[in-house]
Amino acid sequence: MDQRLSFVTLAVADVSASRRFYAEGLGWEPTVDVPGEVVMFRVADKVVLSLWAAAAFEAETGSRVATGVVPPLTLAHNVASRAGVDRVLEQAASAGAEVVAQAQEREWGGYSGYFADPDGFRWEVAFNPGELGESVLP
Repeated sequence: MDQRLSFVTLAVADVSASRRFYAEGLGWEPTVDVPGEVVMFRVADKVVLSLWAAAAFEAETGSRVATGVVPPLTLAHNVASRAGVDRVLEQAASAGAEVVAQAQEREWGGYSGYFADPDGFRWEVAFNPGELGESVLP
């Protein structure tokens, strides 16, 4: 198996609400948009974020974690500066996200904060001045 990730699929309670948040609130452009079923965003050259209606997700994959529980994963969006972290957190909050951890200097030498999307998925917004962090910037 090649070392790569092609799709990240999140089961969401309301595809329309998730679409509004990501497309209208954050300004992302959908690649696939089937109202009420799924919305997909190309988030990197060969990576797609898929937001899939929870019922369809469960029908194909089995039961998911109960609503109200923080999923044990984070998604990350790296930016080139500390000010960029603050801007993205402000944009997410304006789009309706809950900022669950204010941006701060981190022990590992960077600066980051977290917001929760409409289904509670945690997004880290990070400035990582290291070589790996810089390698993932556009």
